[in-house]
Amino acid sequence: MPESKRSGGRMLVDGLVANGVRRAFCVPGESYLAALDAFHHHRERIRLIACRQEGGAAYMAEASGKLSRSPGVCFVSRGPGAANAMIGVHTAFQDSTPILLFIGQVARGERGLEAFQELDYGRVYGGVAKLVLRVEHAEEIPEKLREAWGAAISDRPGPVVVELPEDVLAEEGVAADCEMPTRAPKTPTAQQMAQFTQLLAAAERPLVICGGAGWTPPTNELLAAFADTHRIPVACAFRRQDMFDNTHPCYVGELGVAPDPTLEELVREADVVIALAARLGDITTCGYTLFDVPEFDRAGKRKLVHVFPAAAELNSVFHAALGIDCDAEGFLQAARAMAPSGGGRAEWAERTAEAKRAYLARLDGAADGGAGAVRMEAIMAYLRERLPDDSIIANGAGNYTLWAQRNYQFRQPATQLASTNGSMGYGVAAGIAGKLARPRSIVVSFSGDGCFLMNGQELATAVQYGVHVIFLVLNNSCYGTIRAHQERHYPGRPIATSLDNPDFAALARAYGAFGATVRRTDEFEPAFERALAADSPALIEIQMDQ
Repeated sequence: MPESKRSGGRMLVDGLVANGVRRAFCVPGESYLAALDAFHHHRERIRLIACRQEGGAAYMAEASGKLSRSPGVCFVSRGPGAANAMIGVHTAFQDSTPILLFIGQVARGERGLEAFQELDYGRVYGGVAKLVLRVEHAEEIPEKLREAWGAAISDRPGPVVVELPEDVLAEEGVAADCEMPTRAPKTPTAQQMAQFTQLLAAAERPLVICGGAGWTPPTNELLAAFADTHRIPVACAFRRQDMFDNTHPCYVGELGVAPDPTLEELVREADVVIALAARLGDITTCGYTLFDVPEFDRAGKRKLVHVFPAAAELNSVFHAALGIDCDAEGFLQAARAMAPSGGGRAEWAERTAEAKRAYLARLDGAADGGAGAVRMEAIMAYLRERLPDDSIIANGAGNYTLWAQRNYQFRQPATQLASTNGSMGYGVAAGIAGKLARPRSIVVSFSGDGCFLMNGQELATAVQYGVHVIFLVLNNSCYGTIRAHQERHYPGRPIATSLDNPDFAALARAYGAFGATVRRTDEFEPAFERALAADSPALIEIQMDQ
């Protein structure tokens, strides 16, 4: 673009458009009016989605970043807007998702005076963002945007916050647009692969745990080939099942909340664990009980190979026999040259098959397709058969998520939108972002009754922009997870967990969406088919017993 005088807001949005950003999420605010005006100028080239609360906007940006591998983009106003957006930044940090959060700020001359809605973003976001940048002059904006973008996608991806004083956005200057950096591929060294080859050849009971972020179909296919060649079972880290085809013979389940005991035992028996882009957090390791911290195995009989694209993460929790600062795809590409190593593992192959049988048995649970009380296992069995492989499943946090986690089978990467930080309210916003990113895919968003009402107002956003998501609200009239903890630790003394809820189907219709209520299992299929055929977003309330 020819260098000419532009406002800071125009420089910022010009830079986003020039680098392929076609969608941003926001709640408009007076602290970034000049940027909003620039969006108006580019309204044919970038779609600005106005949300109903900043938490929903930040969640949508995070879900967009999950699906695209490029930073999701969110704009919020200062003070209260910035505080509301914190939840999306925390989600992006724990989920290793690249996002750019642009926050309006008081004018430079008012900084430090506790002016209207002023916050110190460096202090507020310092512990949950990879980087917090402040723009001091309009002409810095192209370079600051480049710096923010690079930080968001490099090494372990994550959120970057950019502070935009309102007078800087209005200020005019001359500066050329910058081309955004791309993620540099990381590959293992020949020495590392030689050491890995020796470890795997000596292993009698190897196991892969895959996780992380940014997996692509080629990465998925490479892992399937690696598992086949070396006869290795593959488990997925918490809420990362879409990293590996769940119908593959080597897939043995998810190391999530209350994993299958057979899978847990398989992990304990493994002598070489290959953590492939997974951080091995507390849920994936059953509260750090599957392995010894930090030795990994005090007896020295089990070894960890940790492949992760950030050197700072290697050995930060568990000491690895081999740590490789590398992308999953780069590692798997290098592993293609390895000779097959699974010929003498007949006993381990049987243990893998046993874990696979346990996974499949748990998949159907106590499914009952007949009339009567709602059986979610039967509903999930129907969805497994009904939904195409590219369908996107979104959910938030709560006991209800176990059905979407345990009883659905993910077949392609980037088809699961689920936060690993246990964040309620995520499913509604993530579902909207998923459908905007993949309009041809079916998107089903799961929420509990408590979870839905934390961001249910974004149903208005879905209606306004014609985003045809199917929202499933599992209503048991309580905060079920906390109620379960109360009954376990303080039996007979529940408090603050019962909920009086609206008629969710009627609420959906009030917003202009399709609404239906399901009270029995056999009512779900016709309701879902009507929801699919609707020309609007759709909500199905599933009434359940506590």
